Amino acid sequence: MSNYRVQGATGEWEVVIGLEVHAQVTSNAKLFSGAATAFGAEPNTQVSLVDAAMPGMLPVPNMECIRQAVRTGMAIDAQINRWSRFDRKNYFYADLPQGYQISQLYHPLVGEGAIEISLDEKDPEGAVKRIGVERIHVEQDAGKLMHDQHPTRSYVDLNRSGVALMEIVSRPDMASPAEAGAYLRKLRAILRYVGSCDGNMEEGSMRADVNVSVRRPGDPLGTRTETKNVNSVRFVMAAIDYEVKRQIDVLEEGGTIVQETRLFDPDKGVTRSMRSKEDAHDYRYFPDPDLLPLELDEAFLAECRASLPELPDAKRHRYEGLGISPYAANVLTAEVEAARWFDALLETDAKPVAAANWVTSELFGALNRLGRSIDDSPVSPTQAAELLALVADGTLSGSLAKQVFEIMLETGDGAAKVVEDRGLKQTSDTGAIEAVIADVIAKNPKQYEQFKGGKEALFGFFVGQTMKAMGGKANPAVVNELLKKALA
Repeated sequence: MSNYRVQGATGEWEVVIGLEVHAQVTSNAKLFSGAATAFGAEPNTQVSLVDAAMPGMLPVPNMECIRQAVRTGMAIDAQINRWSRFDRKNYFYADLPQGYQISQLYHPLVGEGAIEISLDEKDPEGAVKRIGVERIHVEQDAGKLMHDQHPTRSYVDLNRSGVALMEIVSRPDMASPAEAGAYLRKLRAILRYVGSCDGNMEEGSMRADVNVSVRRPGDPLGTRTETKNVNSVRFVMAAIDYEVKRQIDVLEEGGTIVQETRLFDPDKGVTRSMRSKEDAHDYRYFPDPDLLPLELDEAFLAECRASLPELPDAKRHRYEGLGISPYAANVLTAEVEAARWFDALLETDAKPVAAANWVTSELFGALNRLGRSIDDSPVSPTQAAELLALVADGTLSGSLAKQVFEIMLETGDGAAKVVEDRGLKQTSDTGAIEAVIADVIAKNPKQYEQFKGGKEALFGFFVGQTMKAMGGKANPAVVNELLKKALA
């Protein structure tokens, strides 16, 4: 799909990218305890004895977390492993009370799947690329160290300790920053449709580890670096861009790339070295003796499958089948809230194409201007349907509909009430329109003579003057028809 190349001082380079996305599972409790997971709570107020690793505490799997991970795997058409196992990943750090993280190295819950991406928003059916997903495993998050609360001490907050994460590991199938951005946006949309993660990257409930290497076209894979915990699509693309240029500079100067873990500084737009990259054997993985393997039966899998909603690609194809343009369908399905709002509008029997055009231009434009989300829209799908119906039956012209919509945004009133209260109904009264046309021609004799002399472009001038004289309330089609007769 991508012929992306980066030109170095000594020739062209290819880029190879893989992403490991950590997505916090939507659940009312942690992976192995009943502690709450609400964002923004006071430090160390959401910590059970299990999360704090008190002696004798035993983990118990939260089956809702397992269910959400399975549903996510099904949404990307991945292999669901009926038998999976938890492993201990051993390392010492102050925000990891147990001295190990419970994860899944050898037998993950979800195996191979794929996500389709498109780089052209205007033509989502055009250049499509499948990005392989190697696995999805569930694991617990660590706590958080805070170094800026005291001049000489570091504090630890264990609220996140034990929070359930899905680690979604892609194959190194992406070849440009744009492809990585498209993959991350698509994955986030799928997670939010499924409801398994809220996708809120600002709050840390979805973050990406970015693996990047470069090579000469056709050469074997180069040595990769991993940039940890990047928390926005824009920053992921910027981190890749910087890291690619840095690696090429190192190699072209005769140096070698060190396999290491790096951090991205969003303020400076650079990555910097954090530590040498560990391999799996450094963590001394072994099966967790406190947890039995997970064994999933057919009834559980059937329930997971039945609970899946219509996913973004299927919804987009359905919209296109209604005559909606691929671009508009893509815009309407990019965020789950917008798609739900539009589905509610379609349920009112609104005309699909007119509704799609109005939502993507008028509604989204207004919400953007007001700084509001579609969940917070002052106009409901039912009110929008009422407005569109008044346009369809000729009660409102396009310009009057814009006026009515602005008043609806301000007042929260329905379209019919606004039309009635403000007298904004479009008129098709031929007698009234003919009288205004006669007056307009009488007041503009020079333009009339020029039109009669062959300057036909002035027809638009007479249409505009007539509409202006009638306060935009005349039916444009009737005005055009009557003007043609009057000017003939």
